[in-house]
Amino acid sequence: MTSEQQLVVLLVRVAVAASVASFLSRFTAFLRMLMLEERNLKQRVELALCFAVVFGAGVGVRVIAPGYQGVDLGLAGGLLAGLIGGYLTGLLAGVLISIPAMFGGEWMTMPMLAGSGLLGGLLRDISPDPEEIWHFSPVYDVLGGYRLFRKNRNLRSSAFQLLFLSSILFAVFLYEAVSEIFAKALHPVIPDIPVLSIGGYLAMVLCVAVPLKIWNSARTERKLEEQNRSLVEARLVALTNQINPHFLFNTLNSIGALVRINPDEARGVIYRLSSILRRLLQKVEARTPLREELNFIDDYLSIEMVRFGDKLRFEKDIDPETLNTLVPSMVLQPIVENSIKHGLANQVEGGIITIRSRFANGRLKLTIEDNGSGIPEERLQQLFSLGIGVSNVNERLRVLYQESYSVTVESRPGEGTRTEIEIPDQISL
Repeated sequence: MTSEQQLVVLLVRVAVAASVASFLSRFTAFLRMLMLEERNLKQRVELALCFAVVFGAGVGVRVIAPGYQGVDLGLAGGLLAGLIGGYLTGLLAGVLISIPAMFGGEWMTMPMLAGSGLLGGLLRDISPDPEEIWHFSPVYDVLGGYRLFRKNRNLRSSAFQLLFLSSILFAVFLYEAVSEIFAKALHPVIPDIPVLSIGGYLAMVLCVAVPLKIWNSARTERKLEEQNRSLVEARLVALTNQINPHFLFNTLNSIGALVRINPDEARGVIYRLSSILRRLLQKVEARTPLREELNFIDDYLSIEMVRFGDKLRFEKDIDPETLNTLVPSMVLQPIVENSIKHGLANQVEGGIITIRSRFANGRLKLTIEDNGSGIPEERLQQLFSLGIGVSNVNERLRVLYQESYSVTVESRPGEGTRTEIEIPDQISL
């Protein structure tokens, strides 16, 4: 093999390492395993099998077609498996990766690759921090080396990175030395061309460093997604807490009055109030079936009807096909509360609150309408910025659906208010 051919093999090997890492990072199950710092026995074996299938395939291709030496990343695969999964994963992956070579009569390949996996497990075990594995770079920091002689908090990190690099170089040296002793019993990772030997060592270092960088980028991206998801959930919880009912004391006063004159109705109000409080205190998912939201509104309005008597009436026009559609939790109650508090409470004759649901063009439309006192024009224009109920509902919808929703409020003083919410149709399982 000429020097040019050897250089091509080394470059191909690095390119294959990058391709293999990118390929594995596309699988959610593999990424999920990368995110774990502690794994049970099953997860360690599954991780070893992932490495064995991909890196073992490269060894198999090289055995069948010797001209494709650049696809053989067995040594790097065993080391990477140990670095990420520990001793057991590295040992098992190294053994399985070497099986195609064993069929080719390369008997020393299995102990060498198994040893590479154990070396990776050792490096993982002595790492000062689990994240140090992911921060490995083939270009050793000169300043980091200088810090080895100074007392500072990066001493252990710098020492480990130097040891990491040295271990890879030692693994390649040992592999080459054994290949010369046992000849055909072990396929050499670097063909014997002295002028390119240093290039072969560098290629091996890159074959370890490049996958780690690619997988670390995937881990970082996934962590950011999880952090954003947690932030959204926290934001939704905060918004939900803002729109919890403020009628508790009024309800307790109503119960106190009913205890003497109508104990049975008082017990019914207590039962409905307990259902409401249970819903508010438990962990509520971001979305819930419309059926459950309507049950909550039934309990809420039945208590309000006790307070307001015949002044408050409630009507529903619900399409049965919409009952299993997922809607944001607590999306109706703030608007219904506004209808009572600002639309009907001040009217001597009271009024009617109507809730409707229907499908239109593959979307769910919810309508909350009252025939109360309405909203003045100047206040209607500031409703989404000043109104606590409507603005919070709008904010929660924006968090959940981005631009794929709409909230419209129509009102005329003395005639009532109509609020319409349109969201994507999502059926609960």
